[in-house]
Amino acid sequence: MQLPREIVIGNHTLDAIPEICLKLGFRDLAFIVTGPNTYEIAAKSVIDSLEDAGFKTDYTIVKNSTIESVNETISKIMSFKPSIILGIGGGKDIDVAKSSSANLNIPFISVPTTASHDGISSPFASIKGLEKPYSIKAQAPIAIIADLEIISNSPYRFIASGCGDIIAKYTAVRDWKLAHMIKNEYYGDYAANLALMSAKLILKNAQLISRRSEEGVRTIVEALISCGVAMSIAGSTRPCSGSEHLFTHALDLTTPNHALHGEKCGVGTIMCAYLHNANWKLIRKVLRKVQAPTTAKELGVEAEDIVKALSIAHRIRPERYTILGESGITYEAAERLAKATYVI
Repeated sequence: MQLPREIVIGNHTLDAIPEICLKLGFRDLAFIVTGPNTYEIAAKSVIDSLEDAGFKTDYTIVKNSTIESVNETISKIMSFKPSIILGIGGGKDIDVAKSSSANLNIPFISVPTTASHDGISSPFASIKGLEKPYSIKAQAPIAIIADLEIISNSPYRFIASGCGDIIAKYTAVRDWKLAHMIKNEYYGDYAANLALMSAKLILKNAQLISRRSEEGVRTIVEALISCGVAMSIAGSTRPCSGSEHLFTHALDLTTPNHALHGEKCGVGTIMCAYLHNANWKLIRKVLRKVQAPTTAKELGVEAEDIVKALSIAHRIRPERYTILGESGITYEAAERLAKATYVI
């Protein structure tokens, strides 16, 4: 069970990074993985403060979270030989830092500049170019340092996406329990309830989040971190990824690059909650309140893309039992489902 040792959430928390590195026992070389925009927004100031504290630093700028980016980053890290790696930026930056550091067995610190999905704290990374279109095991961050001011100033779309990924736990936990009942799969009450609590926090605080208040943003960040911890406790993505994520990954295969991960998860949760006979209308209402997509049009995809993704979603991870069953649902049934929930 891998869990973060330090979690710091607040304003101007980037200033605390050198102190936290020293506290954790890292004193010499620090390597930073960041993106073109996030270098200017956050990474440059972190590098300056680390060097002022006596660290030697090096960094790499990644443009995507592909296996090629991971391999290039691993090569640079091996040349520099740091004792700590920092992933500073959005999901792709943190995923590349997480995956490359895990490959080299070097601890890493997660410094998110957006709150768009639970990868900021989970031990899993989404890397494109592998055989698997879903997240792979990497390692949990040894520390998470989230600056609420920076996250609040990111495009609101990222915050809405984070809400979608958290609300997905509403159906993920139900799928996990279903697999336990039907397939006798391991089910952990603690991890499940931790993930479900995060989803309930979003349902409860939708109004605060939609106003982009500091309290609302903090709620999202804390909920995303709790989801990552739930996965660490469970030892898998089960408490946070179910039928709605299978739909999301299927949509990635049919129509890639049209929407953010959490945006697609939210739409998937509406439809999968319907299948579970859960309160899908409440899910839809909350997503609309936080200005997250609830329709194919708002995702930027065609109705037929939604239907096709639903009908092939069960094939993404055949070993993972969900409400979609082992045989999936027919194209016609998928179309009826999408229409019944107003997704198309």
